[in-house]
Amino acid sequence: MRIRRAPLVALAGAAALVTGVAAPAAAQAPAAPPVMTAAERDTPAVYGRAAHLIDAESGDVLFSKDAGERMPVASLTKTMTAYVVLKSAKPTDVVRIKAEDVAYAEDGGGTTADLRPGDRLTVGELMYALMLPSGADAAHALARTYGPGVKGFVARMNATARELGMSDTEYVNADGLPTPRGDGYSTAEDQALLAVKALQVPLIEEVAGTRRHTLAATDDHRAYSWRNTNRLLGTPGAIGLKTGFTRAAGYCLAFAGESEGRRLVGVLLDESVSSRRFGTAEALLAWGGSRVSA
Repeated sequence: MRIRRAPLVALAGAAALVTGVAAPAAAQAPAAPPVMTAAERDTPAVYGRAAHLIDAESGDVLFSKDAGERMPVASLTKTMTAYVVLKSAKPTDVVRIKAEDVAYAEDGGGTTADLRPGDRLTVGELMYALMLPSGADAAHALARTYGPGVKGFVARMNATARELGMSDTEYVNADGLPTPRGDGYSTAEDQALLAVKALQVPLIEEVAGTRRHTLAATDDHRAYSWRNTNRLLGTPGAIGLKTGFTRAAGYCLAFAGESEGRRLVGVLLDESVSSRRFGTAEALLAWGGSRVSA
């Protein structure tokens, strides 16, 4: 009797059952790459370590990059200082500048408003000294007065952060300068939340959007002229809000702008190139504005 041979494929299958080794599968075409939307293709490049952009009215997140990572925020701290002061002080209240305020800024290597001991300035005037040239001397004078005492004021800052839902923020001073005890920390997300709240205070919004502020000499103080460090101002629709820099924090920026009747608020942290943060903020505002108006 003639024995019929099994086809080669059948034999291979049988061998696989015995050995447990499957026959090679037929080659498959590679999966197609995910399709990117036009908005994703046009998203601005963000070189900073962290960033966050939101619609201030709806709270919708338009862009986010490592926004929950804790890191130092340098002089963005002064936004909280302004916010806490104006919760209890009137713009017409008067603060007397002391030598310790000036010495604090000079000894700590911070930026100053060149305040002079003995000068008497209103809280409203000190807001410009605090926010435009980013005066650590102004921050110290305000914290000392409205803590009462700097330590008490920092406690108020942290309590306010908790009230606002800033769960990843811890302040160690009123200005953001490094300290032997550490630099404190926050996140891009928390700072964006603070920016939304701070810009709801009319005086903070006014100050943040001012490019230069001048005070004539009076019997209470000498003449002052402060220029805003925020180079985003002058861009159509830009509002402010605050710049910052230390070696640990890098170049930082809290910013806001109006587009199609909507307010967008953003934060950039730890950018390595000072000028690039302003271009990035401008690009994010334009890109975000096109998204909310679409």
